[in-house]
Amino acid sequence: MADPARNSLPLPDYDHLPIGGLQSRIRSLGADEVEELLAYERSHADRRPATEVLGSRLEQLRSGAEPSSGDPGAVRPEQGRGRTGSPVTPATSPQPSSPPPHGTPDQRGKPKGDRT
Repeated sequence: MADPARNSLPLPDYDHLPIGGLQSRIRSLGADEVEELLAYERSHADRRPATEVLGSRLEQLRSGAEPSSGDPGAVRPEQGRGRTGSPVTPATSPQPSSPPPHGTPDQRGKPKGDRT
């Protein structure tokens, strides 16, 4: 059953945000919004790293810090359209080789075959 409080949070999809992205995403929020997230976090998952980040930001805002520009709904870095897959290609992989025989660690292995 979905929690109705989740739908009204200042950050969309808050429950699925990684802790690393939380600090930058809350910079655009005001003190009331950060308080709301902190209360939600404490009553649900109560993740210590998340409560520390939210609590620290709340203290900054109460000490006179201003919310910075940004969009809390912006595409998250973990959902970006960067390169996917392995950067390794046949052109960048090393020549295959066998491990050295036992008892002679200074002897180089022999190539496994022709790579052309």
